[in-house]
Amino acid sequence: MCEECRCEYEDPRDRRFHAQPNACPNCGPSLELWDTAGRTLAGSENALSLACDRIRAGDILALKGLGGFQLIVDARNTDAVQRLRDRKNRPEKPLALMYPNFGAVEKDCELTKCEKAALTSTASPIVLLKQKSGTQPAQQSISDLVAPDNPYLGIMLPYTPLHHLLMAELACPIVATSGNRSDEPICTDERDALNRLRDIADLFLVHDRPIARHVDDSIVRVIADRPVVLRSARGYAPTVIDLPEPTPDCLAVGAQMKNTIAVSKGKRVFVSQHIGDLGNKTAFDAMGQVVGSLMSAYDVNPGRVICDLHPDYQSTRFASTFDTPRAVVQHHYAHVLSCIAENRLEPPLLGVAFDGTGLGTDGTIWGGEFLKITDDSFERVAHLRQFHLPGGDAAVREPRRSALSLLHEAFGDDAFGMNELDTIASFTPEELRVHRTMLNRGVNAPVTSSAGRLFDAVSSLLGLCQTMSFEGQAAMKLEFAAESIRSTAAYEFNLNTRSLPFVLDWEPMLRLIVKDLRATVSPAVIAARFHCTLAEMVVAVAGKIEESRVVLSGGCFQNRYLTERTLACLERHGFEVFRHERIPPNDSGIAPGQIMAACRRQH
Repeated sequence: MCEECRCEYEDPRDRRFHAQPNACPNCGPSLELWDTAGRTLAGSENALSLACDRIRAGDILALKGLGGFQLIVDARNTDAVQRLRDRKNRPEKPLALMYPNFGAVEKDCELTKCEKAALTSTASPIVLLKQKSGTQPAQQSISDLVAPDNPYLGIMLPYTPLHHLLMAELACPIVATSGNRSDEPICTDERDALNRLRDIADLFLVHDRPIARHVDDSIVRVIADRPVVLRSARGYAPTVIDLPEPTPDCLAVGAQMKNTIAVSKGKRVFVSQHIGDLGNKTAFDAMGQVVGSLMSAYDVNPGRVICDLHPDYQSTRFASTFDTPRAVVQHHYAHVLSCIAENRLEPPLLGVAFDGTGLGTDGTIWGGEFLKITDDSFERVAHLRQFHLPGGDAAVREPRRSALSLLHEAFGDDAFGMNELDTIASFTPEELRVHRTMLNRGVNAPVTSSAGRLFDAVSSLLGLCQTMSFEGQAAMKLEFAAESIRSTAAYEFNLNTRSLPFVLDWEPMLRLIVKDLRATVSPAVIAARFHCTLAEMVVAVAGKIEESRVVLSGGCFQNRYLTERTLACLERHGFEVFRHERIPPNDSGIAPGQIMAACRRQH
């Protein structure tokens, strides 16, 4: 502090006595605008106004924010948005927006009372809001490239003084997406940002306050009139979960995708901010830093390190570097336990875990699971009928492969001559030959019970998505297609109850979908019936297992249409239903579930 500010701070008679944000133009934060070589274009007096001029001209600004850098362009400028997408290699995934004020948001989006509360809360997350139909006012219009083929916008309001100053001068919506390369953690240091973002940004607005740790913007979606955190970071993390009994210090290292880590201390679990996907070294290194930071902050000396059952997860490999006992936890068991912990429940109960993929205890890929939770373990009491994933991980990126696999399961080799293959994009004769071999012989085609891949397959059959440029794209398109349909009509399915685990057979549903396609039934109607069928499947299993309480977890329950239909069906049949709010239903919730599994074993 300068001499004047220090006098104010140390004088108990002054209104600024011990005021932590005490500052003035002499000793307060200072701004600079840099070019991509790190040369100063403007100092504190002119940096902000020049940055705004450049944004209006269509340039991409890298802004040093609260928890890291953001990449900013004028959201009305289609050329600028496209250039940002090209440079960031993000062809279709929606981009986050910042609006200057709440009134501007109301002009463009429909808001419920709950969505307004989330948007204007002190956490100030990105909130997924439905766009209004019809022509928008010219001064508030958004480029179609911000969220292609998506009826929702991810919107936040200014949450730091710098953002308020910037938005007051621009007075228009801006794209404000994470300052990183695809799948990497957000940049926090200006020199690192120059190195990693110079091929994306045209200029850098930086300040002289160091960022202690990277923290992205949080994401919230209102589902069934409750805010559900989809990405827990700024404003929400670290998330604290209270335990019924004290537990020894533990470290849980989470999953491969959407990684978070968690530590336990006494009667509490602390869950870190969103770290990201561990497929690249930068994200993996960031995880190590977060582990060190969280253990230091809460004085945790872990006597056990807990990881996923999958041996090839980078988080699992990281766990093996510790010279402490290691415990492994099945992926979907961790999903369900995280929801149980958040809702402070006690077993027995039925857990439903619908997601993309996770290694099961039988060595196959699970993802459509019904687990009966006992005092210290679980029993797999039902699952979706398994099918092959031709090409393994390639099928995760290409929904058309899952669609072909489902047709082959139902119709055998006749599937390769079906007219429906014309809907499944651009299989060459050679590709069909290779896929026929993989499916008939089970070579490079692991089996899965995944609900996520079932979503992919139906999305492909309806011609909505054949290859994905980002995770969950096919399922999102299927959800959006169904939104206009209010009917609760469902397709037929079979529940095989001859022995545990029961098997939910989707083949009757698939055959009826093919019949509807041939009858030119609207994709929206088919999509709605598909969602309702999954909801009825959950009710059918719950009725057979006879557990009155049901827990919903897994990434598929980010889908509002599915979640609301499932809730309504279960409650109509007298079940008590619990779901996520503070802990994300996706793989970000795996780490606290791992902690809970370790605690249950010790008791």
